[in-house]
Amino acid sequence: MIMKENMISIGLDIGTTKIVAMIGQTNEYNKMKILGVGKSISLGVHRGVVNNITQTIQSIQQAVSEAEELSGIKVDGVTVGIAGQHIRSLQHSDYITRNNSEQVIDESDIEKLINQVHKLVMLPGEEIIHVLPQEFKVDGQAEIKEPIGMYGGRLEANFHVVVGQVSSIRNIGRCIKSAGLDLDGITLEPLASANAVLSHEEKEAGVALIDIGGGTTDLAIFKDGIIRHTAVIPFGGNVITEDIKEGCSIIEKQAELLKVKFGSAWPGENKENEIVSIPGLRGRDPKEISLKNLSKIIHARTVEIIEQVYLEIKNYGHEEQKKKLIAGIVLTGGGSQLKHLKQLVEYVTGMDTRVGYPNEHLAGDTDKNVTSPLYATAVGLVMDGLSKIEKNTIDNSEPDNLNEGDSMTESNEEGDSNENEKKPEKTKIKRESFLDKLTKNLQDFLDNAE
Repeated sequence: MIMKENMISIGLDIGTTKIVAMIGQTNEYNKMKILGVGKSISLGVHRGVVNNITQTIQSIQQAVSEAEELSGIKVDGVTVGIAGQHIRSLQHSDYITRNNSEQVIDESDIEKLINQVHKLVMLPGEEIIHVLPQEFKVDGQAEIKEPIGMYGGRLEANFHVVVGQVSSIRNIGRCIKSAGLDLDGITLEPLASANAVLSHEEKEAGVALIDIGGGTTDLAIFKDGIIRHTAVIPFGGNVITEDIKEGCSIIEKQAELLKVKFGSAWPGENKENEIVSIPGLRGRDPKEISLKNLSKIIHARTVEIIEQVYLEIKNYGHEEQKKKLIAGIVLTGGGSQLKHLKQLVEYVTGMDTRVGYPNEHLAGDTDKNVTSPLYATAVGLVMDGLSKIEKNTIDNSEPDNLNEGDSMTESNEEGDSNENEKKPEKTKIKRESFLDKLTKNLQDFLDNAE
C-alpha cells in the first residue's frame, strides 16, 4: 500500500493582488496538512496577466522563501495556476469513425478523438489549454459518460475547450524558471478553487463557483459531476477599491482599508449619520466619509460584476430544466469576504448562495487564517499537485500488478494476450492529461530558450 502521508506538494497562486506559495502534505487520515504558507504583494501582475517579469519574479521568490522558512522544506518544483482575462472557453462537438466496430472502444480511441479537437484552428496567438469531454455518443446512442468497453463504429463527444494566450502562459513559465523553480504542473485556477471548496454532491446537483479575486472574477459551472462552462470576468475587488478611491478622493491604501473594515454590498445596512474619519495627507485635516455613501459605491460596482457573472450562467442555459443548478452559487476568493455579498448575490440572481471555505480537505488543526476563502485557489493547487504525485506513484507500481494479474488469467486466444500486453501502455495514455502535456511542452520551450 502507498504511504500517502509522505507526499508533499507546493502550490503557487499568482494573483493580481497577492502571490501565495503553499506547502502541503497528506496526513494519515487522507487530509491535507499545511506545512507552510508564504504571501507577498503581487507587483507585476494585472488582471491575472504578467506585465512585469522582474517584479513578478521577486514576488514569487519572496512568497516561496517565506513558505520554506515556515516549513523547513526546500522548494524545487511548483504547481501553478493559470487564470487571467486571456482565458476563454467554448463548446465543441467532434467524432471519429473507428476502423473495426467489432473491437471494444478503449483509451486510444478517446485519445484520438481528443487529439482531433486539439487540431481546431484558434485565433492568432491562442492555444488550447484543456479539452474536457462531457457526454459521449456511440453509434447515435446519447448520454454515455464512459464509452470504454462498448462496441461501436462511430464515437462522438461534446467537449468543453479552454483556450488561452500562448504568450501569457509562457511568461508565467519564464517567471517560475527565473525564480529558480521547476514547473511541476499547470492547473486552471477556477478548477483548483472548485476542488478546494465544492463537494461531490454539489457538482452532481449543479453549481456555479464564483471566485472573486483582485483583478478577475472566475466562473466554473458543474452539472452531473462534469465541468460545463468556465469564464473569466475582467473585474474583481481592485475595481471596487478604485471606485472608492475616486468617489471619496482618498489614496488607494486608505480605500482598500475602508472596503475591508467598513465596506458593505448592501446600502440599506448603514444609517445616514454613520461616519468614519480618514487621516489627512501631510498635516491636512482628516476627511470624513459617510458609510452610507461608501456602501452605495461598493453596491453599484458589485451589482455590475454579479450581473456579468449571471449573464454567463444564463448563457450556459441555467433556465432550462435539464441544466438547472440545484446547488445554486458558491462564492470564494478574497472578494467573497465583502460584508452582505451573499445576500446581494441571492437578490440579483434568485439562486441559493453560500460562501465556500477550503476547510473540508484540510487537517483539523489547520491555522484558521488558511481556511479563509482567500486561500481557496492555493489549497486547490496543492491538492492537484498531491493527486498527480499519487497517480505517478500508482503508475510506477502498476506494471508489476498487471503482470501478476496476467499470470492468473488463462487465455488461448492470441488477441487476448495482445490486449493484455498493451494494458500498461494504455494506462499511461489515460493518465497523461493535456495540462500535463502543456506543462511538458512549456518546460521544453523554456529549456530551449536558454
